[in-house]
Amino acid sequence: MKIVTFGELLMRLTPPGNFRFAQADTYRVVYGGAEANTAISLSQMGHKLHYVTQLPDTMIGRTAIREVMKWGVNVDNVKFSGEKMGIYFLERGISVRGGQIIYDRKNSSFSEVDENSFDWESILDGADWFHWTGITPALSEGTARACLKAITVAHKMGIPISCDLNYRGMLWKYGADPKDVMPELISMSTVVLANEKDVANYLGIEPTEDDYQEVEGFGKRCHEFVSKALVERFPNIKTVVTTLRQTINATHNRWSGVVYHEGSFITGKVYDLNSIVERIGGGDSFMGAYLHGVLEYKDQQMALDFGLAASSLKLTVPGDYNIATEQEINHFMNSKSVGRINR
Repeated sequence: MKIVTFGELLMRLTPPGNFRFAQADTYRVVYGGAEANTAISLSQMGHKLHYVTQLPDTMIGRTAIREVMKWGVNVDNVKFSGEKMGIYFLERGISVRGGQIIYDRKNSSFSEVDENSFDWESILDGADWFHWTGITPALSEGTARACLKAITVAHKMGIPISCDLNYRGMLWKYGADPKDVMPELISMSTVVLANEKDVANYLGIEPTEDDYQEVEGFGKRCHEFVSKALVERFPNIKTVVTTLRQTINATHNRWSGVVYHEGSFITGKVYDLNSIVERIGGGDSFMGAYLHGVLEYKDQQMALDFGLAASSLKLTVPGDYNIATEQEINHFMNSKSVGRINR
């Protein structure tokens, strides 16, 4: 399957261990980003991934894209222009102390793209799927136009489109109201990963107290309201996916998910993850593995379970992206002896 993803590749700087920013005198460099993370996950499962972005033509930009290439992702349509690499700083949380993120993405190379930056007809030729996230249109007016162009072309070509809505309030700084930007982009998507925060900030759809229902192990949730509201407003959406997380502390979460497809809700297995190594990238790894399940297994229950298993493994892997193979994920799903040495 040829799958195309579009978004910004970032340099991540993280203090060692669980040091706070105020303690750090050295930082570990990791490269990643929501759409690149999803691409890398899918590439490990045998798909032909084409990642589209723009980077500065510097040693750092070239090093970053080599990291993506290392995992088998096609980068032929990456452009090199501008001067700045997008950066974010991560202070890892542990126990009762949550993590912190500081962005340094303003005026990055990627933020300078617009609707004329890429030949989407050529890029999407022969594609079986296109994936984007709500992070891209949050970065600048130009990235929002570029994202719209890509989605419009994919939609006209009949290519299924998936979106992780991924609302990031700290990124919408260029003066646009997300409610004026996002509806048109969402309207052409086929599969949407969303929660109540996303639909409230992007669409102005606010659940009431009556829209919440008790979900065993996760408290009150309103995924049924969110899913039905999205499908009712946007007929092109065929599937809405919601991940469920109960944060016991920064390194102990309960994790599951729900799929709304063809009028029915499908629930996934619940994972109790009590020694999380890396919180970043869990949703991206879920999305990649879920899409693999949809494309390969043609079964929503299997796709959901595969996605949850893959993302559970991701939370044990340092860095932004998952490097688990399909074989490893299936072994984890079917194993009755979790955590033992495989030999």
